[in-house]
Amino acid sequence: MALAEAIDAELQAGGSAARSERERAYLKSALRHYGTPVPSIRTAAKAVARRYPGMTHDRLVTLVELLWVEPVHERRMVCVELLALYGDRLDPADLMLLERLLRESRTWALVDGFAASVVGSLVERHPEATTALDRWAVDDDFWLRRSALLALLVPLRRGRGDFSRFGRYADAMLDEREFFVRKAIGWVLRDTGRKRPDLVFEWLLPRAARASGVTIREAVKPLSPAQRAAIEAAR
Repeated sequence: MALAEAIDAELQAGGSAARSERERAYLKSALRHYGTPVPSIRTAAKAVARRYPGMTHDRLVTLVELLWVEPVHERRMVCVELLALYGDRLDPADLMLLERLLRESRTWALVDGFAASVVGSLVERHPEATTALDRWAVDDDFWLRRSALLALLVPLRRGRGDFSRFGRYADAMLDEREFFVRKAIGWVLRDTGRKRPDLVFEWLLPRAARASGVTIREAVKPLSPAQRAAIEAAR
């Protein structure tokens, strides 16, 4: 597809060898890197969305597959941006594709946007799709477990969302030693707490002794000094 080639050419033109080496080392990435800054990747995706406002579901999937197949970080990152921009084209039948891409991502730099912006948007529009999140929350792949948590993030950040579902997932993962899972639990609690600090406090207090330091440090940021002190005492 000529569009995939044009996007790739734009990404390469915006890259630099020095940045690619720094980024690859920072992310401990097994992918090739062009060294294209994130704002430039987003600009490339937005240009596609402006030029093709009527992008069909099938053309979107074909474009994503063509870009993704090459093991290049920026090509895969632009896929995340495109799927977020054209998210209303996706439906629960696409969860098989999204799950495969998540499993192949292997880095927070791809997983987090996929989970929060792409999967999260789909689940908001199609609540029946949460059955996939139930399965991901107990998957052997910790990136899928992280994704199940982060897919609930955006509506919770707005002061809405399914906190009871998040609470079930997080409670089951609270004893995990995997950093990226611990961090995700704290992240969602922190962002939820900005609008509903009492909800987070009431959930976290009886679990404070089980939660990791990483989780606690993030979760308590929006809480009152008294709430923070109570959680610290409970630890």
